[in-house]
Amino acid sequence: MSVFQTIEHKTDLCVVGGGLAGMCAAISAARHGARVVLMQDRPMPGGNASSEVRMWVCGAHGKHHAETGIIEELKLENLYRNPDMNYSVWDGILYEAVQYQEGIELLLNCSCLDAGMQESRIEWVKGWQMTTQTYHKVEATIFIDCSGDSILAPLTGAMYRHGREARSEFDESIEPETEDRKTMGMSCMLQARQLQTPNAFIPPKWAYHITEKDLAHRHPDMSQPTENFWYLELGGEYDTIHDTEWLREELLKTAYGIWDYLKNDPAQKEKNLYWHLDWVGMLPGKRESRRYVGDYIMTQNDVRAEGRFDDLIAYGGWTMDDHDPRGFRTSDPPNIFHPAPSPYGIPYRSLYSCNIDNLMFAGRNISVTHAAMSSTRVMATCSLLGQAAGTAASIAIRENESPRGVYERHIRTLQEQLMDDDCWLPFRRRPVSELTLRGQYRLPGRSEEELDALRDGQDRPDEQSYHGIRLKKGEEIDLIFDQPALISQVRLVFDSDLDRETEPEPIRTLNRNMIHNRPLGWPEACVPKTLPRTYAIYGLGPEGEELLVYEEENHQRLKKHVVSGTYTGIRLKIIQGWGEECGLFALEAF
Repeated sequence: MSVFQTIEHKTDLCVVGGGLAGMCAAISAARHGARVVLMQDRPMPGGNASSEVRMWVCGAHGKHHAETGIIEELKLENLYRNPDMNYSVWDGILYEAVQYQEGIELLLNCSCLDAGMQESRIEWVKGWQMTTQTYHKVEATIFIDCSGDSILAPLTGAMYRHGREARSEFDESIEPETEDRKTMGMSCMLQARQLQTPNAFIPPKWAYHITEKDLAHRHPDMSQPTENFWYLELGGEYDTIHDTEWLREELLKTAYGIWDYLKNDPAQKEKNLYWHLDWVGMLPGKRESRRYVGDYIMTQNDVRAEGRFDDLIAYGGWTMDDHDPRGFRTSDPPNIFHPAPSPYGIPYRSLYSCNIDNLMFAGRNISVTHAAMSSTRVMATCSLLGQAAGTAASIAIRENESPRGVYERHIRTLQEQLMDDDCWLPFRRRPVSELTLRGQYRLPGRSEEELDALRDGQDRPDEQSYHGIRLKKGEEIDLIFDQPALISQVRLVFDSDLDRETEPEPIRTLNRNMIHNRPLGWPEACVPKTLPRTYAIYGLGPEGEELLVYEEENHQRLKKHVVSGTYTGIRLKIIQGWGEECGLFALEAF
């Protein structure tokens, strides 16, 4: 009999792993009515994006392709509350997002170590919370594994893959001739700060001595705002799960050795005289380990063909960025950017297990080949996958379905809900409410054709059209109905400037949730100037206008306002913007 207590939880959904994928899965499921337990083995949520690892959030390349939904919500909150880009503030924003989301019970410092099965279903999982010396047993209807390392695979017998497929298995040209267990490695990050006074660095005796010869194809350059030492990578030739502690030691020896090179090598010391080592990560950030097998295994060829799946529920757009398993210990290029279209679709069938009936997954561990994973693994893409998995789980719970049943009978409902929650799905148009389609927009000086962009189901620009309108301070736009209608919700989508990275002066507008190294004079972050700061919504009727919503300090893109009443129309008034004018992509009534 154990001397430690066990706390039992019964819930609809258990999410294991609290990185961005797990966070988005838990938040989306809870917002759609599911009771959620989120089990995270670290003292904070956020995973590789948190202050423990400090990797900025990357996603799809290309103009107008930035990810929205919950990940954009978190990034915009950070721009509003964290102008200095302080990691402690960012950690607090991530913590708040799950700890104070109604419907989520958050278990931090709780490592999943056991699971109970009933035939092909998971009945429960058990975690050990080291801070309280307590076991937590969670019974749930559905489980989503967002742990990265796919801890529920060995615990449940779920099918998974590890390593690189042979080129011939899926006819993937960028895979090796023979399958192996090699993966991408892991990294311990460095961060530095430029000071106004010179400073020295004395390396620890155990640090490796790094020379120019060791840095072939790797050129540390503190003058570049994008320098984040990603190539400080090891482990792909070994086991990125079981060898993690030894590999962390090797990474730290290498990290301190690289900084010693930058500060003390004769060719480097003068130009780096004012740079100070601010932080070294003690937790390796992982890129690859186990990948689950779902009803569909997405491949390199699916990526190249733009992933135009009927069950598309998310998208990627990072190149197939395949890292050499030898990492820092090869003199060859550390990675190869194999071309990939942006965007390309990812199917729902890659998010649930082929042999465990109530197991889903999201993040870098979805059902893809190594080649496809080299693109789908980046965190903004993983966030979309998490939101899709959580939304699907909420539908399954509500409809008493399995994850596979959602694919077979509710895939359109899932897609429409994701789009309504501002998760863009390429090659799709968001359905617009019948009430909005029957109405007529009115704004003096604007044509009907221009205003109808607000209900075309495309809540972002593309190369052909802006798909919205721009409004200045004091402007009002009405949506007039053909007859009085009972209104329960007003949905707005504003322009949060998805192309923040492509503006002039990229050093000031780098579209990352956080910065890495901090040069002198780095400007504060700010809310995108394309968003409204203060606005009001009115219900229109025979007696005039009735104030329904007055929103101050808005800094978000998607706003859903619950209202109640019968009106002949609604009016949106921009009272103040963060800039000279703001953008509006959708004004919709339900």
